[in-house]
Amino acid sequence: MRALTWQGTENVQVVDVKDPVIQEPTDVIVRVTSTAICGSDLHLYRVLGMYIDEGDILGHEPMGYVEEVGSGIGDLSPGDRVVIPFNISCGHCGMCRLDLFSQCETTQVRDYGTGAALFGYTKMYGQVPGGQAEYLRVPQAQFGPVKVPADDRPDERYLFLSDILPTAWQAVQYAAVPSGGTVAVFGLGPVGQFCARVARHLGAERVFGVDRVPERLAMAARHGVETVDELSADVPAELMELTGGRGPDSVIDAVGMEAHGSPVPAAAQRLVGLMPDGIARSLTERIGVDRMTVLHQCIAAVRRGGTVSVSGVYGGAVDPMPMMQMFDKQITLRMGQANVRAWTDQILPLLTGDDDPLGVMDLVTHRLPLEEAPRAYEMFQRKEDGCVKVVLTP
Repeated sequence: MRALTWQGTENVQVVDVKDPVIQEPTDVIVRVTSTAICGSDLHLYRVLGMYIDEGDILGHEPMGYVEEVGSGIGDLSPGDRVVIPFNISCGHCGMCRLDLFSQCETTQVRDYGTGAALFGYTKMYGQVPGGQAEYLRVPQAQFGPVKVPADDRPDERYLFLSDILPTAWQAVQYAAVPSGGTVAVFGLGPVGQFCARVARHLGAERVFGVDRVPERLAMAARHGVETVDELSADVPAELMELTGGRGPDSVIDAVGMEAHGSPVPAAAQRLVGLMPDGIARSLTERIGVDRMTVLHQCIAAVRRGGTVSVSGVYGGAVDPMPMMQMFDKQITLRMGQANVRAWTDQILPLLTGDDDPLGVMDLVTHRLPLEEAPRAYEMFQRKEDGCVKVVLTP
């Protein structure tokens, strides 16, 4: 089959690889019909190469049709249309019983001290072949896949259940926006767009969106978001002014480790990325730093007693935090990988009706063949051609 593989920093290629096969009774094989590029894929593309081997298959936002099932699968059958959550969880361990599916004890990657295995996401998370491919082996398929209607609606109607829609839903839940309250979303990439829309759907009176890319700001504005251009404002000060001097009740960081405006950490990330993998891994795990500009702005902007919810991925070991400010403002900080299956039953009914309350059909800006994935990664990384979300068709 054809699959997108990592070949080096900012170098991905579509090559021929072996077709996946059933290895365990709880496996299924899925023929992928759509697979998206996620913002966190760009971390692998540019920053986290020391945790990837040449030839690893990327991607963790796939959907398609079941082709083959293992003997231990429940109600899945060949021909079922399914979305595959990015985290691989068993559904029955102690963590899963707490709805902490991203911490599944069955698939935890204990060699690295990390949580549940993820598709297409480095040795730290199991080095499981990803979904930017024609076919995908899905472990723990007795629990993970989400069955969706085999109707004539386009994949985009359901595809984002794989990651970014549950990630946004969890971010808003963690943000604890009071009824009729205010929330600011920093970063209007795909997750940030959905955070803003979910917050409005769940009852926020005012939603502010912060970004520097005109196309992202325009997309958010179409969905009733009050936009703030990062390049033309002191963002925390402007958010304070927009909320009567208090700051938003809740703030969501949908950016993460590669925020703009952090030149020293950015240089350090690039330097470490040029080192041999063993040295780079050691430095990252002991003294790694993230670009913290956005998170610090979130802490500065949120009202006293408010909540900061972090959905953007961070990976630093010694990130500086403004502890005095956080303590003085009595801030609640909550974060973590999305526990996808904790939210899918709440979200799916919003996708199967005649309307589109979360605007899932207004997110994809580019749909390209899998063979053009290298160009798509470059375009998404550089935010060229109005690119907000790319979906690949194998």
